Amino acid sequence: MTFQIRAISIYRRDGEIRTVPFELGSLNIITGDSRRGKSAILTIVDYCLGSDEFVIRGAALRNFVHVFALTIVKGDEQLFVARPAPVGKAATNSTLCVISQEYGAPPPDFTTLTFSTPLDIAKKVLSKFAGIDPSVQLPVARSPRQLSPSVRHGLFFCLQEQNEVANQDLLFHGQMDDFHRPALRAMLPYFLGAVDPERAQLEHRLRLLRRQLVEQQQRLEAARPFQHASGTAAGLHGEAIEAHLLARLPSGRLLSNDEIVDRLREAVDTAVPDIEPPAGEDPLSALNGTRRDLRQAYSQARVRISNLKTIAREKDDFLGQVREQHARLATLGLLHRAHPEMPQQDNACPVCGSDTTNTAGIAQLMRLDLQRLDAEMSTIGEATPDINARIAEEEDALADLRSALARNQEEIEVLSAGQRAAAQDDPRHRAAVVQGRISLFLDTLTRHVHAPVEDRREELALEIASLEEQLGNSAQEDLLSSHLSLVNQKIQAKAIALELEHRNDPIRLDPRGLTLIADTQRGPVKMSEMGSGHNYLGYHIATMLSLHEWFKEIGSPVPRFLILDQPSQAGFPDETRGGGFGSARATLLDIYKTIASTIESLDGSFQVIVLEHADLDAEPFRSAVRARWRRSNGGALVPEHWIAYEADDGAEE
Repeated sequence: MTFQIRAISIYRRDGEIRTVPFELGSLNIITGDSRRGKSAILTIVDYCLGSDEFVIRGAALRNFVHVFALTIVKGDEQLFVARPAPVGKAATNSTLCVISQEYGAPPPDFTTLTFSTPLDIAKKVLSKFAGIDPSVQLPVARSPRQLSPSVRHGLFFCLQEQNEVANQDLLFHGQMDDFHRPALRAMLPYFLGAVDPERAQLEHRLRLLRRQLVEQQQRLEAARPFQHASGTAAGLHGEAIEAHLLARLPSGRLLSNDEIVDRLREAVDTAVPDIEPPAGEDPLSALNGTRRDLRQAYSQARVRISNLKTIAREKDDFLGQVREQHARLATLGLLHRAHPEMPQQDNACPVCGSDTTNTAGIAQLMRLDLQRLDAEMSTIGEATPDINARIAEEEDALADLRSALARNQEEIEVLSAGQRAAAQDDPRHRAAVVQGRISLFLDTLTRHVHAPVEDRREELALEIASLEEQLGNSAQEDLLSSHLSLVNQKIQAKAIALELEHRNDPIRLDPRGLTLIADTQRGPVKMSEMGSGHNYLGYHIATMLSLHEWFKEIGSPVPRFLILDQPSQAGFPDETRGGGFGSARATLLDIYKTIASTIESLDGSFQVIVLEHADLDAEPFRSAVRARWRRSNGGALVPEHWIAYEADDGAEE
């Protein structure tokens, strides 16, 4: 069971209270002129039910109302929620007064209100009062976070502002907000009763495991030794020698990476020398010379590979031609193989076997050509593996040269950076700078070496596979489709009653696109393509009423009220008594008949509050009017004497 609205209240600074009551389980209409405070009822409900912003608009409300309050009831329980207007330059007020009252109790005096409940706690209290399970966690598409359903999410289906109630592009309250749309998609299946909380937890666990697997891979990649660590170490080693922190090595001696690191550790512990470095020695020039040699060798290797590949291509072309000629000449031996009793003679015709002495040995020449082609094919075929092996060797050498160039470039960059940093410094300062760079390198290297990352990829992959299999056997998608199908039937029944466009086509609620779609023979038609404002308004009303019918049937914790702000829109006439205004009046009256019929079918468990410009002198509109706020009678949400009182106070000050 969840709640409905008994009343909204506003407090003046001196404590005077203005209360607007509503009947539970009924249609409640407040009609009147513009700028009389009708639309503020919706925003007061939104504000008191935990909005993060001060959503209330209008000068009278912002200037002359100091506390906004809401009385909600569930069965025989009653909760009073009051929230003060922001003070000074504050954007909103984040503390509320939440009081549990006896059923039917009036709003408390202003002097008894204590605003001590933080906004987040108030939301939890209101969510619990609505019957929402606080332990449920729902995954959000394309996000690692989870959402717990709250009363704020229930309001997606309870409020329709003036710019929403007939909007062809928006179906739900707050859908325009980019932050709200993912929450709407996550909450719709939950409030439709198609979400198993246990499955939701498993889905969230699966999302976390997939994220952990990616992070694990990234950590393992980061924990590997630097690809060019040897180049960095060699560059620092050269700097240390140039700064006289290390002795120069004998010419031609090469060090392994481990030996270089050991010598760098010695350089860090070496006292900074006082001796000027010898003139004329330039390690950077040697590195540049080495780079020139490497680049020349690299170019030569590329040329050799290109030549070998050209030879291989030409060999393949030649071999193809030889095979074609061989295939033609090879047919000469077919008849002899077919007639082994016929003796083979050099001058015998290869076709009929007769003597061909007069043809000057043509057959013999053809046989010799065939033998030659056999020999050439054998020779070329034997050469193919050797050429491929040479190409592979050259490509390996090219890869080694490429790596050597990368290491050489890093050595040059490291040495150049060190020289630039210390170009204007004395030798002692330069040596200290080099020691600092070496120390930083060694610290980084030590962290990677001594902080191994446990490889849990296989473990994570197995758990992910297990969860995917477990979730794959779930019928949740089928359950959601089934529930949506039943809601769609209700929507179409109301579309028929309201004579909306596409009423005879299957209508479906799209939980991903958050819109309605009519399936026609020409293809799917979205709500935004369905034509007139009458259709947009009608489908909004049909959808909201159908959803609340379904919420009641399954006991969903969505609050049991719907607030519609000006379904007739501002251009509808204020007065329709006397039966005038033709089809516009009839269309609006059909909407109210559909609303009243839905409320009656739900037997007091659903409440609709409509804020209107129109005033129809016909049922069910007439008997549902709770107030008429017009300039002619002085009716308004904020009493006129409040405004006059504040103005007088301002004049006295």
